[in-house]
This record gives sequence, structure tokens and C-alpha cells, in this order.
Amino acid sequence: MRAATVAAGLARPDNAFGAVRLALALLVVVSHGFSVTTGAVLDEPLTRLTGYTLGEHAVNGFFAVSGFLVTMSLVRRGPRDYLVARALRILPGLVAATLVVALGLGSLMTRLPLSAYWADPSLWRFIQGTLTTFKSNAALPGVFPENPFRFPMGTVWTLKYEVLCYLGLLAAGLLGTLRRRWLAPLLVAGLALALALAGLRAGEMPKALETSLRLPLIFSAGAALFLYADRARLSWPMALGLLALAGFLHGTALYPPALFLAEAYAVLCLGLAPPLRHPALDPRADLSYGTYLYGWPVQQSLHALYPAASAWWLLGPSLLLTLAVAALSWRLVERPALGWKAKVMARREQAGAATV
Repeated sequence: MRAATVAAGLARPDNAFGAVRLALALLVVVSHGFSVTTGAVLDEPLTRLTGYTLGEHAVNGFFAVSGFLVTMSLVRRGPRDYLVARALRILPGLVAATLVVALGLGSLMTRLPLSAYWADPSLWRFIQGTLTTFKSNAALPGVFPENPFRFPMGTVWTLKYEVLCYLGLLAAGLLGTLRRRWLAPLLVAGLALALALAGLRAGEMPKALETSLRLPLIFSAGAALFLYADRARLSWPMALGLLALAGFLHGTALYPPALFLAEAYAVLCLGLAPPLRHPALDPRADLSYGTYLYGWPVQQSLHALYPAASAWWLLGPSLLLTLAVAALSWRLVERPALGWKAKVMARREQAGAATV
């Protein structure tokens, strides 16, 4: 039996992208639970086996899903509504999380007098840096001084790459290159080749260089699968075969691009052709973004409060607390922002109808 196309998967009433994104966000929390307590990235799951942490694999999945879904958003909505949708999905949650962590959590956890904490210029530099450059390695005054990592917003750095990918996609849409869809696989091939060539250089590849190629490659792969939705097929044997091929190439310069492309394809198969199809796999409440933003500060706080507890002991409480905070973020910030998005788009549709 021939595998269904991506377009056929999209045409079905339910998909599993909501469940996939939440699962990926929770995997990031699980991954960080180990390095937060020890300060050693090698302690995170899968690092020694695959060369990448469980969190990095999860972020790969995020970028594949993002590339697929935001390309669909741009193609279907057009540039203006695309910009509104992206801004209202990213910014309100980020602004709220930054203020909650800096002004709320920081005030509770700092070892400085509260007046000194609020008067410290580094507090306001932290807020500015997080919101303008997605800086993730900045510390708050007197907060987590004995933790292996002092910074309280350790995951926001990926948002910089996410936004850059959004803008690159927007530029492609405005220039009309999305209509020449053959350019998408060409871009994917070019990025994969660049990553492989970078792996041939003497010494270990700088992490910044690898990341600057890895995340756009995966995002572009997700975008290409949407643009070729009428031809690309969802095949679990192919997904497993690609993952096996990547494993075979481990230790070579071809391993990273092969692994990243295999993961991108596999996670999109999970979203569009899951083993089970049920509305519960695509819930109305999307807790993935809040889980991703708040997981790190929750784990940092628990380790500061219980420094003798192992990662395994703190893992359950950190997951439960993160989900609870993510639910509040969704209810109080993210869902209202999506309501603003719907109102803005409805006004534009009404204005367009009035001019016809």
C-alpha cells in the first residue's frame, strides 16, 4: 500500500502536532534536569550516545514542525497576517515570562535585600537583553549564586534563530521565491552540504557555527515538506530507514546533516501520520511554549532550594510545576493574545470586504 501524501495528512480532521510540541517541550525539561544539577552537559541524556543532548534533539523537532506550520501560515494568510500571527504567538509569552522571572521569581530568590535587588542595574539589563537579543546567559543579581548555572532563562536563545527563520521565510514570500518551490530543496541541500563541509575542518566544529547551520537546515526541511505536500509522502519505513542511515554515518561529517534531516522527517510523520489519531492529540490548550520558557527557571529554583537532591528526585516536581505554570501562561497570556490575533485579522477581512 502506497504511503499517504503530506497533503492527505493535512486533509484529515485531526493531527498530532499539539501533542508532539508538548512532548518535545517536556523532553527539553527532562534533558535539562541533569545538567542543571551538575553543570555538565555530558550528563544530559543521549549526549554520549548521539553527540547531542535530548534537549537538542527536541529542539530539532520544534524547528521542523515550526518550518512546516509557519510556511503553511504564510502561504495561506499572506505576509501581513503572517507577521501578526508570529508576533502575537512569540512576544506576549516571552515578555510575560521575562517579567515574571526577573521581577517575581528573582525577588523571591535573591540573596540581596529587595531594595538593592530592584536598584541593581543588572536587573534591568537582564530584562532588556532577554527581550531585545534573546540573551540566555545573563544572571540576575543575587539569584542562584551557588547553582552550576546562574542564568534563569536558559532556553530563550533558540528564539533568536526562530525569529531569523521567520524573517527569512517572510523575505522569501515577499520576493516570490516560495512560488518556485524547487528552490526549497535546493536550500536544504545547500545547508546540508555546508554543514558537512564544516565538519571536515580540523578540530571540533564550533557550536555556534553548527547551530547557525543546524536550525535553519531543519526549519527549511519542514518548509520544503509543506511546499511539496502534494508529492511528499509520509512513510514510517522511510523515517526509520533515514534514522538508521544516520546511525550508520555516525562519526563522519555526513552524520549531522543526515541525523537532522531524518529527525525533521520523522517528527512530521509523528504530527501528520501518528500511530493513533484522536482529537486529544491536538488539544485546544497549547502548553508547549510555556513549558519551554518556564522549565529552566523552575528547575533552577528547585535546585537552589534543594541542592542535595538528585536530578531524578527533582524531575517529577519540576515537570509538574512547569506544566502548572505553563497552564497559567496559556490561560492568562497566550490564549488572550491569540484572541487579539483573531480580532485583528477579522477587522482586515471586514475592511477588505468593504472596499470590494
